[in-house]
Amino acid sequence: MEACFICNKHAGSIETSGVTIYEDEYVFVGHIDKKGEPNYLGHIMIDLKRHVPTLGDMNMEEAKVFGMMLAKVSKALQETEKAEHIYSYVLGDAVPHLHLHIVPRYPNTPKEYWGPMAVYDWTDAPMGTNNEVVELCQRIKQYLENDSL
Repeated sequence: MEACFICNKHAGSIETSGVTIYEDEYVFVGHIDKKGEPNYLGHIMIDLKRHVPTLGDMNMEEAKVFGMMLAKVSKALQETEKAEHIYSYVLGDAVPHLHLHIVPRYPNTPKEYWGPMAVYDWTDAPMGTNNEVVELCQRIKQYLENDSL
C-alpha cells in the first residue's frame, strides 16, 4: 500500500509526534500528529496493522485486540490525564486504513465545546508541544504496562 499514510507510518517512512504507546502484531497506538503544530493532548489513534478499510473487515482476533486497546487506552486517559469523558470515532473517508480516534474531554470543558472535534475549538483546550505529547505518551505507555484492566 504505497500511497497509504498509515501503512507508511507503520513502515517507519513517516515520522509522527510523540512515541509509540503500544504495538503488537495487530495494532499500533500513538498520538495524533499535527505536523509540528500544537496538538490537543490525549488525541490517541489506534491503527489496525493490517491494511483493511473498515471495522467489518477485521478478523475476530484483530477485533478482540482492537476493542481491548480501546478500553485500556480510554481507562489510561481517565486515570493518568484525569479525562472526564472519552469520545471515539472511526471515519475512514480520507484515509481508507482502519484507525480509531480516541479524544478525551477534560474537566471544566464548557458544554458548548463537548464533542470529539468541538474540544479543539475551546480556547483553553489543553494543547501541547511535541515534548508534552511525548510526556503524555510515556504516561499512557507506563499505565498500560503496569495495569491489567
